[in-house]
Amino acid sequence: MEYTPISPFMRPISHAHLRVVERPEASVPGKPVNKWELLRELSKAQAAFGVSERDLTVLQGLLSFFPDDALGGNTEMVVFPSNKAICERLNGMPCSTMRRHIARLVDAGLLMRRDSPNGKRYVRKHGEERVAFGFDLSPLYCRSEEVARAAEAVREGEDRVRRLREVVSLMRRDLAALAEFGEEIQPGLGLWDQLRDKAVLTARALRRKLTLDELLAYRADLEALLDHARNVIDGPETEEMNTNDASFERHHHNSNEESIDLEPALEKGGAAAGAPDFETDAPVADVEEADTRRVPKIPLHLVIAGCPSLKTFYHSDIRHWHQLFDAACHVRPAMGISASAWEEAQRFMGPEQASIVVVAMLERFADIRSPGGYLRALTSKAAAGEFSCGPMVMALMSRRNAA
Repeated sequence: MEYTPISPFMRPISHAHLRVVERPEASVPGKPVNKWELLRELSKAQAAFGVSERDLTVLQGLLSFFPDDALGGNTEMVVFPSNKAICERLNGMPCSTMRRHIARLVDAGLLMRRDSPNGKRYVRKHGEERVAFGFDLSPLYCRSEEVARAAEAVREGEDRVRRLREVVSLMRRDLAALAEFGEEIQPGLGLWDQLRDKAVLTARALRRKLTLDELLAYRADLEALLDHARNVIDGPETEEMNTNDASFERHHHNSNEESIDLEPALEKGGAAAGAPDFETDAPVADVEEADTRRVPKIPLHLVIAGCPSLKTFYHSDIRHWHQLFDAACHVRPAMGISASAWEEAQRFMGPEQASIVVVAMLERFADIRSPGGYLRALTSKAAAGEFSCGPMVMALMSRRNAA
């Protein structure tokens, strides 16, 4: 056809009609695209194009009149069904409703009218030339890459929401667990009721379909409460140990330095040299209490101060015992300590004391020939109730002060 009309039959012209670009059909770019896959992508990205499910239902009906499964190439992409045929294919949709949805598809730039001089839809051949009047599907094909990108962006957004929803759910569970744990060790604090209430409200909110912004707000609130709960739970133990700093110092100076230092024979001779003998003047009751609670009787800040080498291998902040445990898990493989030795140490020492032992060994790593054997030897002493990690840290502090 020598001319491509831009005005519809007996309808006012709009900006959507002015977007029509005159071009020969052979110049349609790109490779053929499966029309049903393109429709599925458009269904995923419908919000980006301002169309509804009903609009896409009408578009699906129009696509069903196109004989091939693929749009593109040199194929004429104009379908010319009558209004009656379209409504029948749409399960009896009223004609007025169908025309309204087609108008929305035209406004969205996914469809184009090619009206004949009398408004009828038909195809006519002049020799080898074929001229069709009806609904042109080429705009949909030309925007196939745009549709695919928009659909992928929607999928990425949905995946982000899904992952964030999982994080909020896990944080809610941790909040409820910390509330129960805190009630056991420090009963009577109003904070635990606040944590429980927040956990219940979050669980109730997760029953709904939350937006990304709502999930981000819940995550921020839960993070603040979790940090506060950890500070309260870890804080009293640290404060208690801070009050005992002086007693630790006196205990250190009154003890034999050789007995509380890292065992020289084992450091140089490996595991075969035998279990190290850590002698302390601490009462037996204190050792039994440490074994029962598995909480180190030494301030966390003193451990960090005595083991500065840890900052070289672990760059995150360490303000709580669980963060020290993460640091020990991080450096343990690089020190050559097997997973079985690490798990055994946690079982008999507790995660906190085992973490102190590992970071203390890291400080004297050059002097320890077999870190795995050394840790197993200390674990054996802990299993027998004859080990405390306090003298190890105090010995490191003494060496650092002497240097």
